Amino acid sequence: MSKSIDCQSKAVSGDVVIVGAGFAGLSAAERLVSTGLSVLVVEGRDRVGGRSLSGEVAGVDVDFGATWVAERHTAVRDLMARLGCSTTRQFDEGVNVLWMAGQRHTWTGTLPMVGPVDLADLARVQPALENLLESIDVDAAWKSPNAGELDSISFGEWLDRQQAATSTRALMAIVSKVQWGCSPADVSLLHVLRYIQAVGGLDHMLAVDGGQQQDRVTETTQEIAKRLAAALEDRVVLDARVRRICHDETGVTVYTDAAVIRARYAIVTAAPEHRAHIEFQPALPEMFEGLSRTFPMGALSKAFVAYETPFWRNDGLSGEAVTDTGPVFITFDVSPDGGPGILMAFCAPGCYDGLSPATRRNLVVKQLVDLYGAQAGNPIDYVDHCWGTESSAPGGPHPAAAPNASVRYGDALTRPHGRIHWAGTETAGEWVGTMNGAILTGVRAAEQVAALLSVESESST
Repeated sequence: MSKSIDCQSKAVSGDVVIVGAGFAGLSAAERLVSTGLSVLVVEGRDRVGGRSLSGEVAGVDVDFGATWVAERHTAVRDLMARLGCSTTRQFDEGVNVLWMAGQRHTWTGTLPMVGPVDLADLARVQPALENLLESIDVDAAWKSPNAGELDSISFGEWLDRQQAATSTRALMAIVSKVQWGCSPADVSLLHVLRYIQAVGGLDHMLAVDGGQQQDRVTETTQEIAKRLAAALEDRVVLDARVRRICHDETGVTVYTDAAVIRARYAIVTAAPEHRAHIEFQPALPEMFEGLSRTFPMGALSKAFVAYETPFWRNDGLSGEAVTDTGPVFITFDVSPDGGPGILMAFCAPGCYDGLSPATRRNLVVKQLVDLYGAQAGNPIDYVDHCWGTESSAPGGPHPAAAPNASVRYGDALTRPHGRIHWAGTETAGEWVGTMNGAILTGVRAAEQVAALLSVESESST
């Protein structure tokens, strides 16, 4: 039988304390508990799930954060099967819409190749980008051949050197905003290559059928975390923001808003930028602090617009659209079977988050009218979520590592420091940036710590 830590008192102790109740932290806890260790997960938010968050529009549950599961995401699929969660195929029947340079066109495939898109230029630049992937070590991109050169420039500078056409730049800007929550000028080329290679290449990263957007979690992705947390019972403590971690050769002491926890090891799952919000005593070496400074979170917002029916399907449209006119830059059809029509829109925070809710709604609906016609002007419900405005661990979806950051500080993503170990989707090799990657890192860190505790136990007998 596993042992749990009683957090009713202000001072508690156990084997391992885990910072963060996202997929990495909860998966680490589950693995450690299965070995009989005493574990406590402390979470600063009032909920579990990290960047997975459920919302509601027109009575339908939707994903404000992480949304899709690929066929090859076996770790999260295995977890879903154990917890009784299911998938719904992402709707992609019909043609997609492209709005670029003030023109509307329809297209099919992974990337639009119609209208104002310079086909010859895209056919030149995309393979050039994909050729660079072959040399990338996803577990340690900073050790890849030519890592220094690739990390010395931004993705935007690389497009400049390729003399990419305006339409190619616009498409790559959309990719950058979706994946890293930033413009191509703000993210290192090496960082971009690492993420693309780690998720199976550009086509797999962008595709619906057979790609990263193939399936949605019927119950929402946060429900997976909720069920896993429920199984862990009182080992998960919410509203317990970690303020300070003291560490030495004998253990760690974690100071939260709820309790002081003494443990033999700590697993910290906070994103690199958010690690800096914790005071470490003694201070972490410069490599770790440099990582926090140079791996800032991107920013991304989502809106959901509901209609009586998915009327666009009657016109042979898939509900997927790409546009170079803000704030909306991509949409998907997330309508439930037999229910209302729901369009999910990714929105650029810079021209969106600071506006009033009514203004945000009006801007999104106006763009949907351009994309899908006059019927889009009559929604029955609307809701949005701005990740950059969250009070705890803001930003998303992933870090936008600056040029030179990965080579200088990338090793600090996963290198343990004494009795402090790191997890979280940013620390993954394969599937970095996904729920699948987060789970894998949680299990990895748990197994590392369990092995160390086993050795210590044997040496003490």
